[in-house]
Amino acid sequence: MSAAFRALHAQGCFLLPNPWDVGSARFLAAEGFQALATTSSGAAYTRGLPDGGMDLDATLAHIAEIVAATPLPVNADFGAGFAETPEGVAEAVARCAVTGVAGLSIEDAKAAVQPALFPREVAVARLRAARRALDGAGNAAMLVGRCEVFFTDHADPLAEALLRIPAYAEAGAEVIYVPGLTTLAQMEAVVRAAHPLPVNVLVSRPLGLTKTEIAATGVRRISVGGALSAVAWGAFAQAARSLMAGSFEALGARMPGGELNRLFG
Repeated sequence: MSAAFRALHAQGCFLLPNPWDVGSARFLAAEGFQALATTSSGAAYTRGLPDGGMDLDATLAHIAEIVAATPLPVNADFGAGFAETPEGVAEAVARCAVTGVAGLSIEDAKAAVQPALFPREVAVARLRAARRALDGAGNAAMLVGRCEVFFTDHADPLAEALLRIPAYAEAGAEVIYVPGLTTLAQMEAVVRAAHPLPVNVLVSRPLGLTKTEIAATGVRRISVGGALSAVAWGAFAQAARSLMAGSFEALGARMPGGELNRLFG
């Protein structure tokens, strides 16, 4: 599984959609996607929790569920590693490795909401610990170094990301992920800084860019984070509010039960 996942990163650009439960994972597999990634926010919302609200045990159970749902390789959204210290990150990553994930991302910020970056040297030590844990577990999963600087109030987030990228690569990251990029110029800069490592770009809302345009920057994979989950919640909310208003028109957008039965049967 890890070998197939690595091969996807070798050339071109592939889409890495983020299911939030077994059903959405199986649907995406049936649509022909080549790999999947978990989403911390999407999983949390199904439990009535905010992004970052799931603890380590719940997250591991969810990741294992998504891995088992389809034959596709899965990249785990593992937040900040469920610990601040390198030792704590290593322990959590070792537990995640046994789920059979083909990739695993570690963020360099302390919280999903209003994040604050770890100092650069601490972030590097945490990635090194994650790499050692994966190697020690005998899991060839690709380690993804995530730089969350665009979600902070940093004065020059791109400059900070470009400083961190080579350090993360040296620490053992095999994929670089800087969520929050919105322009082709930003993407090109990150790709140059990460070379020869592949780069993941997050597209969680319309950016006015096509997959072809993003791929032309050298980006190797595009994920959507919790966006598919949020789209589902948006449709659900619209239908529920329509019901409250006394109308059933929104139910016309439903996916036919027969089609879903055939898919899941």
